[in-house]
Amino acid sequence: MMESRVFKRTNSGEQEVSSRLYNFTIGAVLCWGFWINWLMVGNIPVESIAAIDPLVFFIGYFASCFFGVYLFSKSSNPLVSFVGYNFVVVPFGLIINLVVSRYDPSLVLDAIKVTGLVTGMMMLFGTMFPAFFQRIAGALTIALLVVLVVEIFQIFVLGIHQEWIDWAVVILFCGYIGYDWGRANQIPKTIDNAVDSAAALYMDIINLFLRILRIMGRK
Repeated sequence: MMESRVFKRTNSGEQEVSSRLYNFTIGAVLCWGFWINWLMVGNIPVESIAAIDPLVFFIGYFASCFFGVYLFSKSSNPLVSFVGYNFVVVPFGLIINLVVSRYDPSLVLDAIKVTGLVTGMMMLFGTMFPAFFQRIAGALTIALLVVLVVEIFQIFVLGIHQEWIDWAVVILFCGYIGYDWGRANQIPKTIDNAVDSAAALYMDIINLFLRILRIMGRK
C-alpha cells in the first residue's frame, strides 16, 4: 500500500519530539478524522449522497483517496500531510454515512465500542510484538488483495456475498492496525510522521468498523 512508504522513513530532517507529544498528535489527528465523519453523518442527508451518479461517486471517491494518500506519503510537511489526510477522511465519511443509515443507532454505537476495544488491543500487541507484525506484513497485503478480488467476483458475477469475507477482512485489518502502530513507534518521532501514521491507522480502523458493523447487523 502507498502509505507503507511512511513507515520506511529513517530521517526526514525534521526535529523529533517527545514520545508523549508524538503519540498525542497521532491520537488528536485520529480524533479529528472521526469527528469530521460524525459531523458528516449527522448533517449530510443520505438521499443527497445516494442521488449522485454511482460512476461519478466512485471516481471521485478513489481520486480523492489516492490524492490524499499521495500527499501524506510524499510530503514531509505536517500541514500538507494533514491536508492529504482530510482528502481521505471526507470520501470515507460519505461511505460511512451510506452504511450506518441502514442500521439502528444503538447497533452502530455497539459496533463503535467493539471497534475501539479491538483497536486498543491490537495497538497493545503492536507495541509488544512489532517484529511479528513486520514479518506478516507481506502476507497481510497478499491476503487482503485475494479476499477483495474474491469479494468483487462474488458480488458482481455471482450476485452473492458470504459472511466469511467480512470475518477475513476484520482479521486482516486487525493485523494492519498492529503492524501500522508498531511501525509508527519505530520511525523518527516527528510531527509529520505522527500525522502520516494517524492517516494510515485511520483507514485501518474505519475499514475494521465497517466490517464489524456489517457482521453485527446480521445478528
